[in-house]
Amino acid sequence: MSPSVSSLMNLDLSILAQRLGRLCQQAKVEVTAAESCTGGGIASAITSVTGSSAYFTTGYVTYANAAKTRLLGVPETTLETHGAVSDAVVKAMVAGACRESGAGLAVAVSGVAGPDGGSEDKPVGTVWVAWGDTLSQQAERFHFPGDRQAVREQAVRQALAGLVARLAEQVDNASAK
Repeated sequence: MSPSVSSLMNLDLSILAQRLGRLCQQAKVEVTAAESCTGGGIASAITSVTGSSAYFTTGYVTYANAAKTRLLGVPETTLETHGAVSDAVVKAMVAGACRESGAGLAVAVSGVAGPDGGSEDKPVGTVWVAWGDTLSQQAERFHFPGDRQAVREQAVRQALAGLVARLAEQVDNASAK
C-alpha cells in the first residue's frame, strides 16, 4: 500500500531522498526538479544520496521569471496573467523540465519564502508545488508557517514527499498487474 503524503512529511529529508531513489530505480524513471523559492534545495536533497546520478541528471533553478521562460518554456503570458506563484506556472515548469531534461517525472516549486514579497493574495509562506510529466500535472497550494528558512525547508519536504507518494503508487500499481 502506498504511503500518504502526510505520513511522509514526518520523515527526515535524507530518508525521503533515499526512498525516492529506491522507487526511481524500481520504476526505472528519471526525475527532475524545477525550483524557484527553494533555490536548489530539492536537487541538493536528491543528490545527497550516493548513486543518485542513475535517476537524477538535471535540475533547474529558475528564480527569475525570464529563466522560467528561457530554460523551461513557461509562456510569458502565463507569468503575466497568473504570476510566478501560481498553479499555472508550476504546471508549466513541470512540463518544461520533463521536456528539456527527458525525465519521466518532475516536481516544480514556486513561492513566497519571505520575509518580503508577500501580498494579500499571496502572503509570505504561500508555495505552489506541482508534480507530473509533459502530459499531465497536478498542483497544490500550501501555506507554510515560519521564517524564510522554515518555508523553504517545508517546501523541499513537501516536494519530495509528493514524489515518493506518486512513485510508490506507480510501483504498487505495476506490481499488482
